[in-house]
Amino acid sequence: MIIMSVDLGKARTGIAVCDKMEFLASPYKVIFEKSPQKLPEKVAEAAKETKADLIVVGLPKNMDGTEGESAQNARAFAKKLTEITGIETVMQDERGTTITAHNFLNNTNTRGKKRKNVVDEVAATIILQDYLDKRAINKNNN
Repeated sequence: MIIMSVDLGKARTGIAVCDKMEFLASPYKVIFEKSPQKLPEKVAEAAKETKADLIVVGLPKNMDGTEGESAQNARAFAKKLTEITGIETVMQDERGTTITAHNFLNNTNTRGKKRKNVVDEVAATIILQDYLDKRAINKNNN
């Protein structure tokens, strides 16, 4: 199954996709869009391009596990995406993914404008890999 993930941002939204074996998440693209009305259409386009069978949307929970306005917006976005694409969406806790993405980029010495343009894509990849790892554990336990 091809699974695509989304790391929502106010200006940049990261997209990642996995292989059919659901083993490895890879960066796909960054969508530059500030309009909350246009963004779901652009993400739906990416889902079509990647032939996604499932979409994982990052859920920005607070560090104490509660959900604030950003989490509510992510849930509403996921619902809209399912309406547009007909593809099931699931939510994945994304706490710490941006920090992890910055750490990866530090290790590769990615700086400046390039860093700003890829951090969301890397965060989407981390969200997807976390989801794939949990999915694999659940399959092995069943």
